Amino acid sequence: MDTASGSRQQLDKLHILLERRALLIVAGLPGAGKSTLLRGAQRDAPVDVPITVLDTDQVRARLAAALPPGTPFAWYRPLAPVVHRLRLLITAVLATGPVVVHHPATGAAARIALAVLGALCGRPCHLLWVDCTPDEALAGQHQRGRVRLKWSFARHANRAERARARLRAPNPPWGWKTVTVIDRPAAARGLHLAVV
Repeated sequence: MDTASGSRQQLDKLHILLERRALLIVAGLPGAGKSTLLRGAQRDAPVDVPITVLDTDQVRARLAAALPPGTPFAWYRPLAPVVHRLRLLITAVLATGPVVVHHPATGAAARIALAVLGALCGRPCHLLWVDCTPDEALAGQHQRGRVRLKWSFARHANRAERARARLRAPNPPWGWKTVTVIDRPAAARGLHLAVV
């Protein structure tokens, strides 16, 4: 890759500046591309201020490794979000640097709970919403080979429709310092996280 191409790709990435104690929630419909965005995220932080990324794929991989080989995901599906939330709580309290979390946050109650957690831990809260249609999200789920239960996805889709208008409003919702809304093509270009 030549230097010009590398610079252009760097400019195309979404750049987010985080305080040393920030809590960044990467939210959106299941299948919107949150995990893909986080897997490829570039992190730029001092050695003494690590950026901790908590993704639900990490939880699923660890649970799968701990269980007998071939255990169907459906058997431990209910356990994955519980473990993920527990990791979030512990990390928000103990981590010395910014915490970046994969979370659908389609419901207002979930966003309020996350903002309260950030406030209690002294972490400025930022929300990055990966916006897409339900059809795009379903296509993303099929592409990754893991499809949500119909009733669960329908609930997320209904909540996301209401959240979309609220998150695009000029002022961030209560408890959030910033809200950034991007679409799937922007998410596919990548993410650069830096500590200020």
